[in-house]
Order: sequence, then structure tokens, then C-alpha cells
Amino acid sequence: MHLLQEKRIGCPYCGELIGILIDLSEPEQEYVEDCSVCCQPMRLVVTVPADGEADVQVLTADDSF
Repeated sequence: MHLLQEKRIGCPYCGELIGILIDLSEPEQEYVEDCSVCCQPMRLVVTVPADGEADVQVLTADDSF
């Protein structure tokens, strides 16, 4: 099993589609990553179920989950 998975997400600030790498070894994650286009901080909430297909919710730094 690959421990990294590439996902394409839309930036909540500029709307551009960007690629991110998800670490599949952790089933629940939350972290901040800057958009590679506009450099704004995106809050990523990641869930990795048993089948290994990561679900990513992308929020602004101020959004509540």
C-alpha cells in the first residue's frame, strides 16, 4: 500500500485547483497548508477510511468545522 496519495483540491480563497499529498498512515488529520497559487492558509481536515481513499475538506483558516 502506498502511504501517500495525491488529491486535487480547490483553494477556498482563489478557487484554483492544486495538488496536495495526503499521508494515508494517519486515519484522522487536521493541518494548515498554504495555497501554492495565492499563498493563503487553507485548513485541511482529512479522514482516511479503511479502503484508503482519503476524504479532504478544505476550509479557510477562519472557518469552523
